[in-house]
Amino acid sequence: MAEIAVSHLLANFAPFLQEEVNLLTGVRDEIEYIRDEFERMTAFLRVADAMEERDPELKVWVKQVRESAYDIADALDLYMLRLGHHHGNGVCGFLRKVSCYIKTIKARHQIAFEVKRIKSRLINISNGHQRYADIHRRQEQASRPTVAWYDSRGDALLLEEAELVGIEKPKRELTQFLLEEDPRLKVVSIAGMGGLGKTTLTKKVYDDTIVKKHFQNHAWITVSESFKIEKLLQSVILQLFEEVKQPIPQGVENMDTNSLKGIIKTFLQQKKYVLVLDDVWDIHAWQSVRYAFPNGNCGSRVILTTRNIDLASFSSREYHGKVYNLTPLAPEDSWTLFCRKTFQGNSSPPYLEGLSRDILRRCEGLPLAIVAISGLLSTKEKNVEEWERISRSLGAELEENEKLTSMSKILSLSFFDLPWNLKLCFLYLSIFPEDYSIDHWRLIRLWVAERFVEAKDGMTIEEVAQSYLNGLISRSLIQVAERRNDRRIKTYRIHDLWREIIVSMSREQNIVTLSSECGTVWIKKVRRLSVHQNLEGEQESSCFTHLRSLIVFSSIDSFSILSKVALLGDDLRLLTLLDLEGTQLETFPNEVVKLCHLRHLSLRRTNLKTIPKSIGNLRNLETLDLKHTHVIEFPDEILKLQRLRHLLSYRYHMLDWPFFQDQTGFKAPMGIGSLSSLQKLCSIEANHDNNNGIVLKEVGKLTQLRRVQILKLRREDGKVLCSSLEKLKNLRSLLVRAIQVDEIINLDSLSSPPQCLRTLYLVGHLQRLPRWIPSAFNLVRVCLVYSKLRDAEPLRSLHDLPNLTHLEIFTAYDGEELCFKAGAFQNLETLWLCLLQELIWVRVEVGSMPHLKKLSLEKCKLMADLPSGIEHLTNLEMLHLADMPYSLISRLNRGLPGGDYWKVSHIPHVEIGVWKDGNWEGSFLS
Repeated sequence: MAEIAVSHLLANFAPFLQEEVNLLTGVRDEIEYIRDEFERMTAFLRVADAMEERDPELKVWVKQVRESAYDIADALDLYMLRLGHHHGNGVCGFLRKVSCYIKTIKARHQIAFEVKRIKSRLINISNGHQRYADIHRRQEQASRPTVAWYDSRGDALLLEEAELVGIEKPKRELTQFLLEEDPRLKVVSIAGMGGLGKTTLTKKVYDDTIVKKHFQNHAWITVSESFKIEKLLQSVILQLFEEVKQPIPQGVENMDTNSLKGIIKTFLQQKKYVLVLDDVWDIHAWQSVRYAFPNGNCGSRVILTTRNIDLASFSSREYHGKVYNLTPLAPEDSWTLFCRKTFQGNSSPPYLEGLSRDILRRCEGLPLAIVAISGLLSTKEKNVEEWERISRSLGAELEENEKLTSMSKILSLSFFDLPWNLKLCFLYLSIFPEDYSIDHWRLIRLWVAERFVEAKDGMTIEEVAQSYLNGLISRSLIQVAERRNDRRIKTYRIHDLWREIIVSMSREQNIVTLSSECGTVWIKKVRRLSVHQNLEGEQESSCFTHLRSLIVFSSIDSFSILSKVALLGDDLRLLTLLDLEGTQLETFPNEVVKLCHLRHLSLRRTNLKTIPKSIGNLRNLETLDLKHTHVIEFPDEILKLQRLRHLLSYRYHMLDWPFFQDQTGFKAPMGIGSLSSLQKLCSIEANHDNNNGIVLKEVGKLTQLRRVQILKLRREDGKVLCSSLEKLKNLRSLLVRAIQVDEIINLDSLSSPPQCLRTLYLVGHLQRLPRWIPSAFNLVRVCLVYSKLRDAEPLRSLHDLPNLTHLEIFTAYDGEELCFKAGAFQNLETLWLCLLQELIWVRVEVGSMPHLKKLSLEKCKLMADLPSGIEHLTNLEMLHLADMPYSLISRLNRGLPGGDYWKVSHIPHVEIGVWKDGNWEGSFLS
């Protein structure tokens, strides 16, 4: 992880060495030496990253390197702040340069002293580690464990089934799959985070008497993260031959991998076998053994357990199998297991039940954690004070209590297996409070602002960050909490115990400092500060001079936090990231415009109303997030922010249907097209100050746009907008909202849609859908609002789109009949029909919408019956009925003769209710 700090530093040396104002004598040489030394270190840092947890001395060295890189970056940035001014040309420019030199001579000496100090420190670090020559020797030594710890994963193979909880259903389902009468070789992958009990479950299935009798040959191989292919294959051969009491082939111990695979393949040919590959970490491990297992069309099976979801999907899809995603224990099973281990099978004493359930909640159904923590509690006095202390300091217990060490180590294996560039990204998640829903785009923008993400050819930096997220998801380190209607991920979360672990790691390595209600132990140099409750203590000002990031999650203490930010303004000049989302801010802090290095500024969900002209000082700003504020206009000085990639400012008005003006954007400066780096622009008003479409023409210059929202569009502006849209080849998301509810949106001038377009929102009167809709093959989501279409045109234009999964029709269709034809909408998963005031009936033909999962009908007051043919939607999981006529709802009564209950009996969830004062009141049909 130190490599990230060093790489950023190396990228920033050139401007300093090329600075037009001369450095003091010798300082340039000092800086060049430091640069060269860091370049030499870089070659060893990736090796060291993989070894440091096993080598305490190396861990200290890596930390020293990282802190030195941060320190020199601070010194160089301070130099730019104090001396890096443009003085102009000619005599006046020369005089200003001389004057500036004289005025800053003291600062120059201070910087020179700091550079020399860092150089001396760097030399000591280098010499202390013997110039890194022993790194490779350490790598070899580190491959052998240097710190003994008990790996309890093997215990899973010895557990009696009577000791287990919640295993019956998954065992039954997996056994049924193994016994299926299908002659093809199949791979079933059991996937999930460490500690869920994948090995335990697999062992019980593998040892089942019926399974044993069903297969001729059996073998169990534990792969692990550091397997040796020859040893693994030799183990398979040994088990197979011993099972049938045949002699082991001679010379096996000296054979190469191809010879070993040949023996296995020959032995298993035309046999019905079951093999378990337990604890497989990556695709390489699977690929190194898979061709040893023949497909003899005998009904053989391979069971693979893994923490890597991508690997599970890859292996099972390749061999006609399935992925079984193991889930945490249900609350009742968790409580049973907890009481069994903590109270020796007895119930919890009433006075401890509240604390017990609080501790158990943080285990989140993870069997490994429940067993480990209940084992610790079983040895403690059964008193409230002791249990309250453990609940309060669970993170410290994970670090220090030997009864929990093994569990922490098992969970941490997934972290240590991460590539170096993902480790820092994962530790950074410690900035978020417990149980916090982490917004997808917020996290990506934070990572980018922190410079955690490497640039790659052909990809935006945000796309690279997305690949990092996918890597953490596939390794079961973060969980998808919520998806958007077009299947994109909206929020993430991390397991509470994982959070405890990474908070500890992050604090140890000075990645993030947390200020919380439990108090904060302030370190000497705080680099990143996350405020969860209060900014307390007396030494903040002395440790904030190196602060790079400040994120505030507390609105309760927002005034005191912001006042301290103001008081520390001069000491926060190195700040690159400021996130005050949700605080009680009403005016733009003057101190912020002094932060010349600021790359990310979020004032989302504050009461801010105006932006000062001095915003133009923030020349390095890349993200300006003002969503859900009251800002409706930007000064022209914002056009100075040439690095801006995300400009977000809009607000929704929480009004009841069928109001139209429910979104406010901002008045864009006339020259907004000069912000050529913009990727997201939300939301600009097309018409203000009689600009005659100039703003819409400017949009066409923003060729990097991925997402844009256009508000207050007039009919006559359609051609100008279409002309601009044709230039936006990278556009993924488009929202167009008319200036009035009756204003026509005319987008027919667009010859062809942006080929990357995934989501389309059209809010306003449409005489017809744009002619290019059928050729927008990548559309995933379409939302039509107030369209006033009078025939079935929307369906005919949309029904063949191959990727369309989500369709919303809100007050958009004035016809009486709606028919979904056979073969239409082959991939649609969600259909929402709302406020269709004239709609009387809906028909679904056989073969239409075969993959529909959710159907929502709201406020269609003339519909007296369910959609005809709804019984054909066999994959429907949710039917949502809101404010629908009583005549329709009453016919769903299970006991009503001749009613419609039979039409929905196959749907797992049928929800019926009404909206009252903006709140949903409903229940599920039983």
